[in-house]
Amino acid sequence: MTPTNLPTASLALVALGDFLQFAGDNSAELVALTVEHFVIIVQAIAAAVPIGVLLGVLITFDDRAATGVLWLAGVMMTIPSIALFGLFIPYFGIGKPPVIVALILYSLLPVIRNTYVGLTGVDEAAIEAGRGLGMTRRERLWRIQLPMALPVIMAGVRNAVVLLIGIAAIGAFIGAGGLGVYIFDGIHHAKTTKIVVTTILLSGLTLAFDYGFALLETYFRLRNGEDVELPRGFGLVTRG
Repeated sequence: MTPTNLPTASLALVALGDFLQFAGDNSAELVALTVEHFVIIVQAIAAAVPIGVLLGVLITFDDRAATGVLWLAGVMMTIPSIALFGLFIPYFGIGKPPVIVALILYSLLPVIRNTYVGLTGVDEAAIEAGRGLGMTRRERLWRIQLPMALPVIMAGVRNAVVLLIGIAAIGAFIGAGGLGVYIFDGIHHAKTTKIVVTTILLSGLTLAFDYGFALLETYFRLRNGEDVELPRGFGLVTRG
């Protein structure tokens, strides 16, 4: 019986066996590429969060500035990643630097927007209470508004990270490394197994980041006294 005449279940088992064998044979390199991808994302988001939060705070003081900054951040999201990487190559060279700078710019919109929405959406009664206690505007910002807006800000960071993981894979096209290396090599040599296994790893990395930030978002909501549904494993994390 030829492979094309095998039952669907048998074909699936054969494919699964190929995927597992490939993952086992290349486990060391897959782990190294996953770690490299992880580091790229962490570097980009570590720079983007303070920049985005600062801009989000500043635009709460001027509605016209808010409109302009959010519009510019939105325009940045429309630029194709390959084009943006290419624009930065003359200034940052080939490899990780242009990719990390591009990822920072891509992640600004959700962080800025959620910071702005979170700060402007704080209950006015809480702000008035701070004003009644003699707090300055800066004190109200740091002691009332930012703590209450943290869950919304964290949701923006969560969205940014999920977006960046996929875009970072394209960075392998200009030598940034990460899991995109295997995807481009698989496409170039028509190796479906290589593409599928790497895509599964990318999806797993995305889910891990998303779940981690979901836990943080839930923690901040609970700290603010909100009634939220706890994600699985939250009790284990908080006890730890």
